[in-house]
Order: sequence, then structure tokens, then C-alpha cells
Amino acid sequence: MTLAPWDYLFLSFNHRNFPDLFHPTWIASLVLLVMLGVLYTVRTRALRKHPPYLELWEWLWWTGLITFSLLIIESLFVFDLFLVLVTEAIGIATLVWIRFRRFPPILAAHEARLARERYFSKQKFADPEATIRRRGSRRQQRRRR
Repeated sequence: MTLAPWDYLFLSFNHRNFPDLFHPTWIASLVLLVMLGVLYTVRTRALRKHPPYLELWEWLWWTGLITFSLLIIESLFVFDLFLVLVTEAIGIATLVWIRFRRFPPILAAHEARLARERYFSKQKFADPEATIRRRGSRRQQRRRR
């Protein structure tokens, strides 16, 4: 280190100025972007009947796509280090906020609604006679024919 720590913030983010950060940053961004794409595809197919979970994965997908794409672009076009650090901080903070602050109450409400529906359907079909169709009167049978 030949400069003061704050002077490094305004240097170009490239492999000459930051040999220990440059390649790991863009490679990790690319790997995380691919992993997020695969996870998004797999999870949305598995959870297609649960709208709150689909919405969670939509939010994670778009936030991750923006964050990791920006990091790759900033590495490719040699932005200053402080822009790269700000992008990383905001992107990761947003991903954490989505997963641990925004959606847990929504997912808990969805789980409670599903539990309530299961309870009422159990109660409805607890009586063996509830599953047997009743025959209508003879008039109704004649009308059907």
C-alpha cells in the first residue's frame, strides 16, 4: 500500500490496480448470476401454485440480475472502486432485506391460510357420509335424461 486507504476508492477497478480483488469479483458475479438463474427456474416451476413464493423469487431474480450484471459491467468497463463497492453493498443489502424482512410476514400469512384450508377440508371430510353422493329425487333423474 503506497496510498492512503481513501485514495484507493478513486482508482480504476482493474487487474493492475487491484490484482487480488478484480478477477474474484467478476468471476463470483458471473457464477452467482448463473446460479441465481438456475435456482429461479427450478424454484418457480416447483412453487407455481404458491403465489407468495413466486413473488419472492421474482424479487430475488431481478435484484440479483441487476446487481451481478452491474458488477460484471463495472469490471469490464473499468469503473472506480467506490462504484463497485457501492453496487456490492446495495445489492447484497437488498437481497438480504427481500429474503429476511419483506417476505417472511407474507409467507407466514400464506402458510396460515393453507393450514386453515387444510383444517376445514379435514373437518368437512371427517364424516364418512360426506364423501358419498346422494341420489336426487326421481324427477331430477328424469330431467337429466
